[in-house]
Amino acid sequence: MNIIRNLLFPIVPIYYVITWLRNRLYDAGIKSSKSYEFPIICVGNLSTGGTGKTPMIEYLIRLLKEDKNLATLSRGYKRVTKGFVLADKNATADTIGDEPFQFYRKFEDLTVAVDGDRQNGIAELRTLKSQPDVILLDDAFQHRKVTAGFNILLTSYNNLYYKDIVLPTGNLREPRSGAKRADVVVVTKCDKTISKIEKQKIASKLKLKSHQKLFFSYVDYASHVISSTDKLELSKLPSFTLVTGIANANPLVDFLREKGLDFNHLEYSDHYSFKISDIETLATKSLIITTEKDFVRLSDHDELKRKLYYLPIQIKIEESAQFDNVIKAFVN
Repeated sequence: MNIIRNLLFPIVPIYYVITWLRNRLYDAGIKSSKSYEFPIICVGNLSTGGTGKTPMIEYLIRLLKEDKNLATLSRGYKRVTKGFVLADKNATADTIGDEPFQFYRKFEDLTVAVDGDRQNGIAELRTLKSQPDVILLDDAFQHRKVTAGFNILLTSYNNLYYKDIVLPTGNLREPRSGAKRADVVVVTKCDKTISKIEKQKIASKLKLKSHQKLFFSYVDYASHVISSTDKLELSKLPSFTLVTGIANANPLVDFLREKGLDFNHLEYSDHYSFKISDIETLATKSLIITTEKDFVRLSDHDELKRKLYYLPIQIKIEESAQFDNVIKAFVN
C-alpha cells in the first residue's frame, strides 16, 4: 500500500492546488457558505480518520446535555439510506451509520440525525418540534458550505498534521493551512506521561494563531468489557479474539498487550461492512472483544451476542476545566 501511495506522489501537487483553491474561494466569499444565529460546533480533522472524533463528540454531549437540547448531525458514512434521516427506534448502523447509531444507543434524549448535505440537515433539525439549542457537526471540517460558529480540530499525537502531506501519498484531506479555521486544536491519543517540554515543542511546530487555543488529551480505557447483558473485568479475561474495524487499532492493541492479555487480532478496514462469511468465522470464536463502534454493527447477529463484548473508552482532556469553559462560553 505504501509503495502505491508513493508512486502516486506526482498527483500530490494537483490535489494540493485543488483543495487550496477551493478553500480560497470560500475564504473570499466567491463560493457561498451559510452561517447561523445559534450555536453550531464542528468537530473534525485535516487527516483521514483515526483522530478520535467520536470520543470528542461524546465528551461534548456529556458536557452540555444537562443544560442544552442537543443534536448531532453526521454524514452517516456507509449507510444504505439517502438524504436526511432522523434516528428513531427502527434505526440501525445500516440506516444511519455506525457512529451516529452509537450516539443514539448511548445517550437518552439526544437527537441524532444524518445528512450528507449539512445545510439541509441543519434546516431539517430546526423544523423539529423539539428544536435543538446546539448542533454538533461530526466530521464536517471540510464541509465549507456550513460556517460553524466554533471549530474543534483534532490531530493525533502519533501523526501530527504538520508532519504530513496531502493525499494520495499523505493522509491530509486539505493543506495544513486549513488549520487556521480552527478555534481550538486538540492533540489526541497522547501518552499520559507526555512532558511539558514536548508539549511546548508541539505547540511551536503547530504555529497556531493568537486566538487559537491548544489542548492535549489521552484515551482512558475502562477496566472491564461490556456485552448486551454482562460485564467482565479485564484482569479475569481468558484468551480471546480482538476484532477491530477502525482507522488505527494500534493504541488499543498496545493497551491490551500491556495488560498481559492473551488474544489474537482480526483487523478489518475502517467502517468495515462485515459479510456473512465474516460472521460465520467469528461465530466459531469463544470470546470476542471489540470496539464500541464495531459492537453496534456486530451485536445484531444472534450467533455472536453471547460472546461479543466491547471495551468502553473516554477521552480525558488535560486542563479540562479551561476547555469546558471555552465551550460553554461559546454555547452561552
